[in-house]
Amino acid sequence: MIRLMIVEDHELFRTGIHNILAGMQGVEVVGEAATGEEAIAMARRLEPDLILMDVGLPGISGLETTERILKTQPGIRIIVLTAHSEPPLPARLLDIGASGYLTKGASAGELISAVNAVHRGERYIGSEIAQQLALSLLPGTPQSPFQELTSRELEVTLMLVQGMKPVRIGEVLKVSPKTVSTYKYRIYEKVGVNSEVDLLRLAIRHGLIKTEV
Repeated sequence: MIRLMIVEDHELFRTGIHNILAGMQGVEVVGEAATGEEAIAMARRLEPDLILMDVGLPGISGLETTERILKTQPGIRIIVLTAHSEPPLPARLLDIGASGYLTKGASAGELISAVNAVHRGERYIGSEIAQQLALSLLPGTPQSPFQELTSRELEVTLMLVQGMKPVRIGEVLKVSPKTVSTYKYRIYEKVGVNSEVDLLRLAIRHGLIKTEV
C-alpha cells in the first residue's frame, strides 16, 4: 500500500487529485495540506511514502517545503505537481531531491504512472518538463535571470512576488528582517531590477509565477 499525501492550496484541484488517486489500487491518501507549514507538520506526524507537492503555496513555497521535509525525512519521495515548468524551478527541485516533476496539465494516466514509477524508486519527469530542461541546456538558449539565484534567494523571491513583507518573510524563514532585506537587494542586483513591482513583472514574464486566467 502506497501511503500518499497531497500538498495543494486550491481545494478544487486537491479534490480532483484525490479522486484520481482514490481510484488507484494500492494507494491510500493519508493526508491533505494547503500550506507548506501544514505539510511539514503533517509529514512528520503521518510519515507518508510519497507526497504530491505544489510549488506555488501561500507562505513558504513548495521549494522550501520539499527541502525541509527531505532534510529530516529523506525516505519520503516527493513528486512536484505544479503549473511552474519554466527554469530554474524544475532543475532546482530535482537537485534538492524531488523524485518526480509533472505539470498540472498532465493526464490522470500520467499522474498514476508517475506515482507508480516513483514508488518503485525511479525518477519520473513529465514530457513538458523534460523538454524545458533539454532546451535550457542548448547553446544560445536565453537563460532566465532567476537561474543565478541560490535556493534561499529563489524562496525569498517567491515570497516577495506574493506581496509578503520582510518582517513576515523573516518570521516564516526564521531569520531577521535585516537578513531578508539583504537577500532582497542581492536578488535585485542579480536579476537587474530596482523594486518589488519590477521583480513581479520579471517573474511573470519568465514564468516564475502564474497569473490567474
